[in-house]
Amino acid sequence: MARRIDVTGAGGVRLAAWEFGDPPKADPAQPAPEDTPGVLLLHGLMGRASHWASTARWLSGRHRAVALDQRGHGQSDKPPGASFTREAYVEDAEAALEQLGLAPAVLIGHAMGALTAWQLAAKRPELVRGLVICDMRASALGVASQREWADWFKAWPVPFATLADVRKWFGEDDPWVERPNPARGEFYAEVMHESPDGWRPVFDYEQMLRSRETWVYDAHWEELAQVRCPALVVRGVDGELGRAEAQEMVRVLPLGEYAEVADAGHLVHYDQPAAWRAAVEPFLDAVFTA
Repeated sequence: MARRIDVTGAGGVRLAAWEFGDPPKADPAQPAPEDTPGVLLLHGLMGRASHWASTARWLSGRHRAVALDQRGHGQSDKPPGASFTREAYVEDAEAALEQLGLAPAVLIGHAMGALTAWQLAAKRPELVRGLVICDMRASALGVASQREWADWFKAWPVPFATLADVRKWFGEDDPWVERPNPARGEFYAEVMHESPDGWRPVFDYEQMLRSRETWVYDAHWEELAQVRCPALVVRGVDGELGRAEAQEMVRVLPLGEYAEVADAGHLVHYDQPAAWRAAVEPFLDAVFTA
């Protein structure tokens, strides 16, 4: 089951929030539904809420897990003149927590969504009881990184004739792929929609670059140090977050913990869902029983 709930974000942008899986069953030994612990899942750049479906479904057994299509992504609004600043993304997540009645919640974020999560935890600590940071760096990435992304977007052979072509290109033919990665192909197939001339991304390239340029030039260690709730830093062994930087992030976080997932790249929760769950679930259990 997938249930959509609309949220009004910063500047009046309409956001689509999603619950995947059945709501927690009534059980005398468990909290009443209105008291069910809340979890907000935030995807990364170019992602969408449905990328969290597997995670949300196992969470829904004991928690109210909601995944948000962030502005410019998925089925949320993509207004040409909308703001794509860090502040707008953080305010959107803040609005989702408040309008959905999830707070105090655990925030689980991947990549850009993880940055949004820890910035919100630093800004509004009363709304966040725990934080999971999945494969997101705190260091600045720099101007060259932004240029590489702009060039990469230009290399996409859009429109794709079929979804099979999408899966093959992103899973095998993309110059950024070091070895065949079917999970990566599936990940990108999920952010395509059928148009009259073939399959195209559901997002706008320029909006993605505008979103990215608001955080790639700066480091984010200061906000990380302001996070007061328990926080788990998770990295894929073959991901973008190196072990040394991840462990430094754990050191900077006042209540930081560390986990890594073997045989996983940047898309940790998508590459290795069972190992991802094994890494995250004990942390969540500890946070919700504290």
